[in-house]
Amino acid sequence: MKLAELHKQAIKAALLIIVVLIALSSITYYFIGFANNIFIISLLILLFFLAIYFIFKISVKQFFYKQLKKVYEASLFEDEPMLKKDTFDADFESLLERIKKFAEKKHQEIEKLHNRDDFRRHFLGDVSHELKTPLFTAQGYLLTLLEGSIDSKKIQKKYLERANKSIERLNFIVKDLDMISKLESGMKLNYESFNIIKTINDVFEILGFKAEKKNISLNFDQAYEFPILVYGDNERIEQVLINLISNSLNYGKINGFTTVSIHSYSTNQFIIKVSDNGLGIDKKEIPRLFERFYRVDKSRSREQGGSGLGLAIVKHIVEAHDQKVFVESESGKGSDFSFTLNKVL
Repeated sequence: MKLAELHKQAIKAALLIIVVLIALSSITYYFIGFANNIFIISLLILLFFLAIYFIFKISVKQFFYKQLKKVYEASLFEDEPMLKKDTFDADFESLLERIKKFAEKKHQEIEKLHNRDDFRRHFLGDVSHELKTPLFTAQGYLLTLLEGSIDSKKIQKKYLERANKSIERLNFIVKDLDMISKLESGMKLNYESFNIIKTINDVFEILGFKAEKKNISLNFDQAYEFPILVYGDNERIEQVLINLISNSLNYGKINGFTTVSIHSYSTNQFIIKVSDNGLGIDKKEIPRLFERFYRVDKSRSREQGGSGLGLAIVKHIVEAHDQKVFVESESGKGSDFSFTLNKVL
């Protein structure tokens, strides 16, 4: 109940009682017959009205004060001043506003807890599924070999290579999970000034053999004759580029291309873009691309290997630099993944 309502209720109560008193007085005066001083009667009615109004208001106010004092003493709100009788009206309105904000805050916290619980449940299910597939595959091949049912050295080698491939995938998943865990726990970044052109060239060399397998060309959008200096963790940004370019190769078309460009994004930022003419991504899938283990095409993604955490790691590293990551794509027409980095001014 707001204070304005309290005043209204006090007036209503006083008027109701006065009406009853007037009615009783009129009946009494009618039968007794000595009611001939209208001024005195009106004055008495006014005094009765004021007395009832203030008695009712003070009583209700005192009741609210005692109840609100218990709320203040519970220390539910930070930096809440002591409740004072002489400033009760202002305190009351202030407390109502604080209670409203407190309720809204708690509602938001409960929503976040529900979302985290859903995320944890889905995440554990995804981890279990991702680990189970290569684990059971490797176990199947090894058990077949242990049973001695294969005498051919060629087939034995083939089975061992397949088991090793599954174990490598397990290793990728564990390493990437460890990296995400460290990033989320606030892993310290080693900020330095470095030449992003050199870092991209290093990544081209690392992934050159993988690109040759599908005859995909790795190149810049133009010839960069001079160094482009950026400020960040060189090792982590290299990991971002490896993940993005590797992803581009995995879903690129044979005889296709992957192009990297660097342009000015703002007065103090560059934007680095990795573009390809690969399979592309349907627009409805884009909002979930950076979720852990989310795959647009699960069966095809697993054939390509990897942990399913590459884009999640990209997002974590870029955001740890207080930068942004973007994606534009259309099914069948390739994709553009980009992120910003601070310039060295």
